[in-house]
Amino acid sequence: MCNVYRSVGSLRTIKSHLQRNNVTGLTSLNELIAFQKNYSTSRQQIISKHELSITQEKNDLNSEISQLDQLIKVKKTALEEDLRKEIEQLKQQLHCLSTSSKNIIRGLINYFKKHSLKRKIRNSELNFDSKISFELGHSINTLTKKNNRYHFITSHFNDAVQESSRASLWELERKKKVIDEINSSIYGAIGEQKVVKELENLSNDYFLINDFCLSFSSPIYNRQENDHIRSIQIDHLLVSPLGVFLIETKNWSNQSLNNLSLRSPVQQIKRTNFALYKMLSGEIPGLLNLNQHHWGERKIPIKNLIVLTNHKPNEEFQYVKIVTLSELLSYIKYFKPSFSSTETQVIAKYLLNLTNNHFA
Repeated sequence: MCNVYRSVGSLRTIKSHLQRNNVTGLTSLNELIAFQKNYSTSRQQIISKHELSITQEKNDLNSEISQLDQLIKVKKTALEEDLRKEIEQLKQQLHCLSTSSKNIIRGLINYFKKHSLKRKIRNSELNFDSKISFELGHSINTLTKKNNRYHFITSHFNDAVQESSRASLWELERKKKVIDEINSSIYGAIGEQKVVKELENLSNDYFLINDFCLSFSSPIYNRQENDHIRSIQIDHLLVSPLGVFLIETKNWSNQSLNNLSLRSPVQQIKRTNFALYKMLSGEIPGLLNLNQHHWGERKIPIKNLIVLTNHKPNEEFQYVKIVTLSELLSYIKYFKPSFSSTETQVIAKYLLNLTNNHFA
């Protein structure tokens, strides 16, 4: 089985974008695609869930209102009875003091007591209803709130559902917007993973480095193109006894192939080829300790490949070979070996260290 290093670049982009936007719970491409596919169903499920919740709340309120109303009536009756007893007791005390006394001091004391009792009786009678209302105030306020909520749900059911589901629907919309922003990366990752799965069928003499990236402190100058190359990136770099394959994957539809606004990957792969050629030629082969030939320094073949997982043009292009997924392995195996297993391993280790240091 082919030796595979690093995850595909589009998948890295997707994970970074989701983390940056605080989207959790979606850990695979299949889950992301399922989310997009089932968005409308998920939205309706949220609404249906809150419809059931509001209906249940309405039924609960109806029961609670009935119970609370009955409780208030019972409590009001008990309070009224207690207050009447209290007034009656005060009146009895007043009656007991009505008997005249021949003792002047006693009579004077009784006079003030009677005056105090009369004032208490008058206040109790005047404040009878307000005392009842005060004692029942909290329960009545609760009943009023429950009644208002019940009548709102009854007369504006859809508004109540919308209000209840707003936060969940907003989060669903937000998540969809974040995921839709990386649509191209999602379908790019699908194509890249298909290529990786296909290349995994190669023997362990092959080394696959996904999302191969490098930056150069001193740009590599391509005189022919008048291009200063400061960085390179390729979807897959396959190091094999047959040479090095630069593989760019495109999960494009036939419509996308004909879309003039989509940039051709040919120029990108040419730039990567030139930079890699410069790195692996000259003094680099000596650094890699490749077995030398008496004729001179050996060349490291670098081949350019674009894999189109859906459709490919009928035309052939300079500098790059375009194949479908089903043609990929047969094209790679067409070439004759240039390196031993040990030499292949040396080249792969060197390139892997370069891209690992780039991300260090």
